[in-house]
Amino acid sequence: MQRALELAARLASGRTPFVLATVIWRRGPSSGHMGSKAVIATDGSITGWLGGACAEPTVIKQALDALVEGTPRLLQLGPPEEFGDRHDEDAVAVPMACESDGAMEVYLEPVVPEPSLVVIGKSPGAETLAQMGALLGWRAVLIDDGGEAHSLDAVEVHVTLDLEALAIGERDFVVVATQGHYDEKALEAALATSAGYVGLVASRKRAAAVFEFLRGSGISDEALARIHAPAGLDLGSLPNDQIAVAVLAEMVSLQAGGGLTTGVTVFRREEAIDPVCDMIVNVATARWTHEHDGHTYYFCAPGCRTAFANDPESFVSKESQ
Repeated sequence: MQRALELAARLASGRTPFVLATVIWRRGPSSGHMGSKAVIATDGSITGWLGGACAEPTVIKQALDALVEGTPRLLQLGPPEEFGDRHDEDAVAVPMACESDGAMEVYLEPVVPEPSLVVIGKSPGAETLAQMGALLGWRAVLIDDGGEAHSLDAVEVHVTLDLEALAIGERDFVVVATQGHYDEKALEAALATSAGYVGLVASRKRAAAVFEFLRGSGISDEALARIHAPAGLDLGSLPNDQIAVAVLAEMVSLQAGGGLTTGVTVFRREEAIDPVCDMIVNVATARWTHEHDGHTYYFCAPGCRTAFANDPESFVSKESQ
């Protein structure tokens, strides 16, 4: 367990997404134990111990699903009748007919880094917005292209417009607030990223002029449609520094409403279904296989392979139903 917790700490500090899986209930015989923990990375690798060969591929698949969705889930593994009284309508129940006849519940908690907020500009409103984002726990970056290096509490300050170096993803925010100094250049850079939100702080008249320039520069209407302009909820006429409140409110609303994806990319390994117990088997690491009628079947344990080899037609016919 210590290795899993140490890895979780390293991944979290490096803003790398992962899933923390914890056994919260079990009924023996099961190799999983109450409180056992494991870390599942985006490539499907697992560090720690939750259970045996039958459970692990299913746990990994469900963990990766939870990571992509960004929502935790309760996974119930065991004989179908096991969870009659314990069944939670929000849980994912996977029947497991392993030889051990054990059962367990695993809580899968996706850990996804907070989004990045990149504000381009040097006005009081730009600084206020960056600092408010930092207060939410977001990674806050203020870019003052060509300006002088300075410090700002809890905010990274950059003086070159290099968004590529910031590794902006689909769950991140970019707000252009240069007050007309280089809106066009900043928006071109923002649209070259996969940011889930691109906003322009400007009047409607100014925004229309910027759009016209970008369109004439070859930016497509589809790309321009990504820009929120004017950025922020309509809170009426506001002084420059208070515009930050309207912009932040729009971003929080978008995030809370599911308008942004987690932006997490996972690696799915090739899987097969054990025809005897219906459990998921990792094809690349499967130890137990059987050839029948020119087809390779994969098994989670030797008992399943033996049962199949003794009467393959009964399982093949079940599979085709």
